[in-house]
Amino acid sequence: MNRWFWKASNATAAIVLSMGAAHAQSDAPLSAIDWLSDTLEVAPPAPDAGPVTDLPVTGEATGSGAGTSTITVTSLDSATPDAAGLLATSETGLPANLWGVSSTEELARALNTEPADLPPSMQRLLRTLLLAELNPPFDAAGESALFLARIDRLLALGLLDEAEALLEIAGTTEKPAFFRRAFDISLLKATENAACETLRDTPELSPTYPARIFCLARGGDWQAAALTLSNAEALNLLEPSEEALMSHFLEDGAYEGLAIPAAPRRPSPLEFRIYEAIGERVPTTTLPVAFARADLFETNGWKTRLEAAERLARTGALDADTLFTLYQERQPAASGGVWDRAEAVQAFIAALEDRDPDALGQTLPPVWAAMSEARLGPVFAEKYGPALSEIPIDDAVRPLAFEIALMSPAYESAANAYVPQRSEDRFLIAVARGIPQFATASTETALAIRNGFAQTRFPQRYAGLVATDRLGEALFLAIRDFSDGAAGDLDQLRDALAFFRLIGLEDVARRAALDVLLQEAGV
Repeated sequence: MNRWFWKASNATAAIVLSMGAAHAQSDAPLSAIDWLSDTLEVAPPAPDAGPVTDLPVTGEATGSGAGTSTITVTSLDSATPDAAGLLATSETGLPANLWGVSSTEELARALNTEPADLPPSMQRLLRTLLLAELNPPFDAAGESALFLARIDRLLALGLLDEAEALLEIAGTTEKPAFFRRAFDISLLKATENAACETLRDTPELSPTYPARIFCLARGGDWQAAALTLSNAEALNLLEPSEEALMSHFLEDGAYEGLAIPAAPRRPSPLEFRIYEAIGERVPTTTLPVAFARADLFETNGWKTRLEAAERLARTGALDADTLFTLYQERQPAASGGVWDRAEAVQAFIAALEDRDPDALGQTLPPVWAAMSEARLGPVFAEKYGPALSEIPIDDAVRPLAFEIALMSPAYESAANAYVPQRSEDRFLIAVARGIPQFATASTETALAIRNGFAQTRFPQRYAGLVATDRLGEALFLAIRDFSDGAAGDLDQLRDALAFFRLIGLEDVARRAALDVLLQEAGV
């Protein structure tokens, strides 16, 4: 069988841990997400179990994912992980004391109630909040509820590198809840050797039998893994499905000829990797987006990697450069779906590199239609919007190029360089310049935006929170309000835009307003 585990020819002598206590289970969920691996026992091992010293570790897995970034971290001097962040206040524009007098529980609850499918501008803002380095809440201690909520939201978005970096700052072995997440990240990135080594060197983490067996096998000690499985079976510490799956995993012959247990609808990362090891890989298309990271390895086919890259790019978990480099890796082998997008992207990039106005005029509409249909329009605009406002292009598609540029970080430069051709262009330009209150609004949405930018006092829905030093809660509320506003509640749209501007998030307000206007225009 083609496996990514290889049995050592001379297995080391096994030191098998025997546990007299029953396999402990938690009565309450440890996470807001339901697919974390059951990595650790809730209760510590029995006194005679001895230290976990039998987890040898070999070199890292050879698979490499596309588009992974290098994140440098430093140790956290503060006593609380809630102070951990990757973006300084100078980068975010957020005040260091954003959380004010809000409790960690209140903030975690506010974060957990944010919609899963946010408009692009709110998705960027929420990602900034998740990664921001801020003063911890006044009551930061204990279970680190806000920190774990941040990590779980990053995992839900597929932002594995960022979540891993925050956990590294906080100390992955500081609390079992931290390590469970770090272990799962390593499984999805195929870098689990370090996590297995941590289990070996930190016996107080008390790994469950499946995690222990996995790490023993991952380190090449298949004999110790098999004896550990036998010990767990003798003590009735595994469910029948777990016994069958782990036996198939170790290929010990006990279940030869019997069907492999059906994979659960929502497997944990550990289960996912074990099914992969026995040649029964679970498709990731119906799993949380974080699992798509496992499809980026070069051992997978180009179509699989492209589809995974698109899923990750939609949530901001994969950068635009990597996605569009992948689109150009080879010629499409068929038609339809991702193949058509790759073909459209390649034709557009060729025209862009040639700076051919006619070719750009022919290739821009189809590539934009293809990317928009796949909900990748914002990613395309992020990558190519700035260039579209600076190069010669056919007059027939100049308005489209202008609108795409308005969806990019270079929106203001694009507005300043564009000669308006339509009445609606003038309002878009005014929004990009931050002065829609002085422009003519021809639609109800434009009027709501103009009124939002004209406000000089906090709207009533936020005023009480701001006055009582609960600015962070107000910001979470404004994100939800804007999402409702983008769906049609224009009062909330107006108030959210006013709030963003009044707390200094001018760029957020402008880009959010532009997104709504362009969406309404069908761009």
